[in-house]
Amino acid sequence: MVNRARAPRPAALYRALIVAALAATWLTASAGAPLPVAAVADPAITVADPVIAAAGDIACDPTNSRFNDGQGIGTTCRQLAVSNLLVNGHFAAVLALGDTQYNCGGYAAFEQSYDLSWGRVKSITHPVVGNHEYMTTGGTGCTVDNTNAAGYFKYFGAAAGAPGKGYYSFNVGAWHLIALNSSCAQAGGCSATSPQGKWLAADIAAHRHVCTLAFWHIPLFSSGGRANVATRPLWQQLYAAHADVILDGHDHIYERFAPQTPAGVLDVAHGIREITVGTGGADHTSLLLTRAANSVVANTTSFGVLELTLHATSYSWKFVPALGSFTDSGSANCVA
Repeated sequence: MVNRARAPRPAALYRALIVAALAATWLTASAGAPLPVAAVADPAITVADPVIAAAGDIACDPTNSRFNDGQGIGTTCRQLAVSNLLVNGHFAAVLALGDTQYNCGGYAAFEQSYDLSWGRVKSITHPVVGNHEYMTTGGTGCTVDNTNAAGYFKYFGAAAGAPGKGYYSFNVGAWHLIALNSSCAQAGGCSATSPQGKWLAADIAAHRHVCTLAFWHIPLFSSGGRANVATRPLWQQLYAAHADVILDGHDHIYERFAPQTPAGVLDVAHGIREITVGTGGADHTSLLLTRAANSVVANTTSFGVLELTLHATSYSWKFVPALGSFTDSGSANCVA
């Protein structure tokens, strides 16, 4: 990938700017005018690299017996506790990794549940649609009115991408972030020749960033039993473009994989690191007896968010628990 980051100005140039500013001040003073205050950039001052947070599988239905006015009980409906991490975190962006509102993402459910917790950081949230948002039975607002995830797209508005698509991209710092729709049938497909696949190819070609992160809901790889091969073509496009990280949810677990190919072959040099963060508050699911290949660490007991610090050519990650004691952290360079 091509690095378009600008090189820092040399110290000599800053010294020249300072001399010019002082000279302008002296000329002004000699003409009898009041002395202005010169604003000169300090090369020693740097802006901190942006930090983002991510998790999915978030808010339970407001009619759930454990909703408890949004507080939750035990290991169910704990979206408020997780959202407190976001409210207090000063993040550049929040990625909501699908199944943001159970049981179907009806608009009334969003207003009565999600909005009270994660909705407090709605202005910086970039969501992806999950499978539950497309349902039309089984909970608040789960009627034909929710066809095509209508409640989800109404609640998030333009931040969710175009209705019927749900895929879009944006930049955070030096990174390019790509939101995709893993409900392939509803998105018109996930193949390279589908509308989403063609859009992804064009987006990749138009954004030649050093570091790229993609996120959607249903994982290609998982030890939780809910992986689906439908998103493999998206992986293939991203792998060919040297993308670095894929985030997802669906399994209500935390699981980090070593960098791998779309076929699940370990590839430390050029592979994509997938991290499942289905820990947004709804509840926990379990792990299979046999772990998936290349799975490095997995947990089913803690709710929380994944924090990612996005450096110009590298990144670091940290799982921060809201409830539970599990943690995970590390760092890596972006794929060359």
